[in-house]
Amino acid sequence: MSRFSIAIHGGAGTITKQSLTPEKEKAYHKALEKALTAGHQALINGGSAVDAVELAVTLLEDCPLFNAGKGSVFTSEGTHEMDASIMDGSNLEAGAVSMVKGIKNPVKVARLIMERSEHVFMAGPGAEAFAKSMQCEFREEKYFYDEFRYQQWLTVKGTDVTQLDHASEKKFGTVGAVACDRKGNLAAATSTGGMTNKKFGRIGDTPMIGAGNYANNQTCAISCTGSGEFFIRGVVAYDVSCLMEYKGMSLSQACDEVIHHRLKNIGGDGGLIAVDLNGNIAMPFNTEGMYRASRNSEGHTIVSIYQ
Repeated sequence: MSRFSIAIHGGAGTITKQSLTPEKEKAYHKALEKALTAGHQALINGGSAVDAVELAVTLLEDCPLFNAGKGSVFTSEGTHEMDASIMDGSNLEAGAVSMVKGIKNPVKVARLIMERSEHVFMAGPGAEAFAKSMQCEFREEKYFYDEFRYQQWLTVKGTDVTQLDHASEKKFGTVGAVACDRKGNLAAATSTGGMTNKKFGRIGDTPMIGAGNYANNQTCAISCTGSGEFFIRGVVAYDVSCLMEYKGMSLSQACDEVIHHRLKNIGGDGGLIAVDLNGNIAMPFNTEGMYRASRNSEGHTIVSIYQ
């Protein structure tokens, strides 16, 4: 039996002590702890890494504090378009969904695409039709409404300005989880509501395998959060894996090289969470903060927000 572990994130960006009230900070810690504990318990009970990351991300999607699922931001049309992906490191199978509306938990659809279809990536009405055929839960528009998100949108509604989650601060709202289970299998899952006031069917890195999400038992599992266009151009998640596979870097070395050097060199900011086949965890970011948490088989726990 190998050492097992799990890490989760709820977004990165300009997150400072001054920008959160004590009550809001406590709420974020509680939400992160809840998702972390559920995923960790799944691993204790012998669940797979895929089970653990799906469960953790589902709970983060259900929490309006995070820009995914229930807490998704508004598009330029005043709707909610969500993206998600999941990958199984034991066989390199993956599922992804993009530009979907009304689906309560996009990460669950991503897993169904991976396991119950012949495809990897589905989008829009077609993906919604697939989700309905799989009896996935749908919700009315009012379920996704959040007053805070609505006020964010009103500040840029009718303009060409696109906000990364927060109107007055730079914050990248994505949620994700990575895990190494008792059998040494890895998995990663990522979900997001995208950018406030986004237009033209914009898609970020979250549903793109290799950019915002990746898992390979030979190297690592990665879930990213940040300026999506840069993570796509840098193929960030896969780049970490490549540095480990072809250059022999450790998990922490590869993650630091990508986040603090390669990504920054092209103007990108954000962070990622990662786990390797030995259960080691890395959670680097080049912004002022990242909502993050981790726990290993020894019970060592981190729940943190700031640098």
